[in-house]
Amino acid sequence: MARICEVCDKKPLTGKQVARRGISKKAGGIGLKTTGITTRRFLPNLQSIRASVNGGVRIMRVCTKCIKAGKVVKAPIRRHIPVKAS
Repeated sequence: MARICEVCDKKPLTGKQVARRGISKKAGGIGLKTTGITTRRFLPNLQSIRASVNGGVRIMRVCTKCIKAGKVVKAPIRRHIPVKAS
């Protein structure tokens, strides 16, 4: 299953992590030297929730930004009510 929000299609992004050594010029050194650059991924904060969709209940993977914005209506909590025997 892909890491994609089903409402806004938010996907993982790529970036770089830069490793440096030395002391910055501002702190009195000769400057920072780059010792390595590695790629990394920024993953969206996806949550599996029970949502009401077209009158039915469905489990969806939605980012927290869509949940906070109210773009998804959560399904009511099912509560077990025992039936009294007569």
